[in-house]
This record gives sequence, structure tokens and C-alpha cells, in this order.
Amino acid sequence: MSGTSVRKVDLAAVPLASSRAEQIAQLRAQISQMGGGAREESAVQGLDLLPIDGPLGSVLPGGLPRRAITHLSDTPGLVVELLRHVTAAGGHAGVVGWSELSYAALPAAGLERIIAVPDAGVDPLGVAGVLVEGLDLVVFRSPVALELSPVRARPLLGKLRKGHAALMLVGATVPSPALSMTGEVVGFHGIGRGTGRIMGMDVRVRVTQKNTRPASTVVTVGDAPAPALRVVR
Repeated sequence: MSGTSVRKVDLAAVPLASSRAEQIAQLRAQISQMGGGAREESAVQGLDLLPIDGPLGSVLPGGLPRRAITHLSDTPGLVVELLRHVTAAGGHAGVVGWSELSYAALPAAGLERIIAVPDAGVDPLGVAGVLVEGLDLVVFRSPVALELSPVRARPLLGKLRKGHAALMLVGATVPSPALSMTGEVVGFHGIGRGTGRIMGMDVRVRVTQKNTRPASTVVTVGDAPAPALRVVR
């Protein structure tokens, strides 16, 4: 994440003697420095959905459900696109446990609205629980497959319902998510036969929800291909 202005919080660097309360205070201080307004802005909007516009929004039932969990596949480009939509609309986001995620495609204004906790220490779910109380979108990534039982998920869900965040789990699951979203890269832009570099990619997004038919679309992440020039003779 070098070269970006993401608000990085390194809890792994906090001395072991530090209490959990001190770690929570550090996270809440970061939320406050972003204006402390994520919860207030959401309350004013009075929305139960976090709006997502454009082609990606066409497959979501009005947006991402707030105060609820969405399962998300391990697709970095799709995550960055979601972060772009939320921060461009003035929302605040957090990413927990994803040290290798690149934020280079996001504008500087969007980076200032993101708290990144690449190493959440011994209680990553607790860290996510703090962030969902004050942000609009939180992405939690588990490095290993993690199935959360109802008992283990209960504290996190309790925190989630107190705030206005949409929580997305990558690599972790709960018994009854509000939404499931997968992304598959189906094409690249900017490269030719042995030349150029990747400028963008096409991601096929599929969304499933209870009592509704699955929906899918293809979203271009990054730069779309430029229209071909026409030669007039």
C-alpha cells in the first residue's frame, strides 16, 4: 500500500502489553479523524441499503444491505470497484486482513475515506466489529476458510446491527447471508500480442439472494477499451 494515502492501522505493531481497549480506541480515533460522520450521514439518508450505481448496481437489489452480511468471492478487482463506488458517493469504508490488496486504482479522495487494517492481530473479527459501528462498508478477509457458527457470529452481528454498515466477508461464511456475490475475470484491456500492459479488466459478477433469481453482469474495472478509429477514404 505504499504510495497511497489509505489510513493504515497496524495493530500487529501495537505492544502485546497493550489492552484490547487501547486497540479499539486507536480504531475509533481513525474513524473520528475521517470526520466521524459515516454513521450520521447514513442516518440522515435513512437507507437500509448502501447504494451502488452503474452496471454493478444493476445486479444488486437496490444496493448492498446495511446491517447485514454479504458473502463475496476472493476477487480483488471487484472489491476495489465496490470501494470506488462507496467512497465516490461520500461513504467511508474499512478493509480488514487484506495486506496485498492494491488501492492504486482509487482516486486520492477515495483513499482518504478508507481505513485499512492489513494485520488485525489475534482478534480480526473484533476489529471488524469496531469498524462496522462507524463506517458504511467493511470488507473482512480471512486468510483461511472460516465457517462462523451462529454462536461465534453473534457478537459481530450485534455490532453490525448497531451501526449502518454493509459487511462483506471474503473467505469466511455465516449460515444465512443476506446476499452472495461472486466475481470472475473474463477479459483484459490494454495488452496485445506481447506488448502493452493491463489497463483494465472485465469481471463477470453474479449475485444471489433468497427468494430472487440470480442476476449477473459484466463490469469493467479500470480503463475500458478505447473505441476503434474509423478510417475515412
